[in-house]
Amino acid sequence: MSTLALNTSASGMSALNTQLDVIANNLANANTTAFKSSRTNFQDLYYIEKKQPGVESQIADATSPIGLFVGLGVEVAGTQLDFEQGPAIATNRPLDVMIQGDGFLQVDVGELGEGIAYTRDGSLALDRDGNLVLANNTGYRIEPSIVIPTEATAVTIGSDGSVYYKDPNAIDMVQAGTLELALFQNNAGLETIGQNLYLETYASGTPETSDAGTDGIGTLQAGYLEGSNVNPVTELVDLIRTQRTFEMNSQALQAADETLRTVVNIAN
Repeated sequence: MSTLALNTSASGMSALNTQLDVIANNLANANTTAFKSSRTNFQDLYYIEKKQPGVESQIADATSPIGLFVGLGVEVAGTQLDFEQGPAIATNRPLDVMIQGDGFLQVDVGELGEGIAYTRDGSLALDRDGNLVLANNTGYRIEPSIVIPTEATAVTIGSDGSVYYKDPNAIDMVQAGTLELALFQNNAGLETIGQNLYLETYASGTPETSDAGTDGIGTLQAGYLEGSNVNPVTELVDLIRTQRTFEMNSQALQAADETLRTVVNIAN
């Protein structure tokens, strides 16, 4: 029936509209530090079974090798994060760090996510109290807390996450703390909350924390930031493909509408 075609085409247009939203968000964040692109996963809907496979034929001593099923359309199964490493961007700022490999910095976000969120964004700064914080509009503090004294004249971050500062009254560099990284079993299961932050979920698993460069965790590179892993060319190709598929679903909907109009006119 044409009503099935109407609903099926409508489901396709709705799902493709979601994909357009995801692609638009990817393109909008092509220059966002450590941004991870998402892809839209689809799944088909239920089917109307009009004939089962393997039914015995009434004409000959045989069984039908196939059945007759009519699908009811498509829906979005979910969006999946792609945690492929982004390009290295040199900044030459001593407090900027890039995670080379797996791992997330831990951030104290107060009431969110039981107080801890996770990020790949290594653009760091110092607040008025000398705490190492994210260099964004929230200034969330890095965990474990690292404090740099006011009299410090230089700060360096090692590949293992160790943070040192130069004390004018000391000969050697003084260690202020260590940037610990968190490792998840399933990065794609993390919840995205904006501000380059992720929250732990049941699907992501419980994080294991350790120093950089140990237990499968990546290393840190000071003076660099991880760029967005969005590939604009790929996204634009997906955008064109999505637009064309949307148009085809729209044409199918119009064809079903015209068929119904013909049936109504005949009935009248």
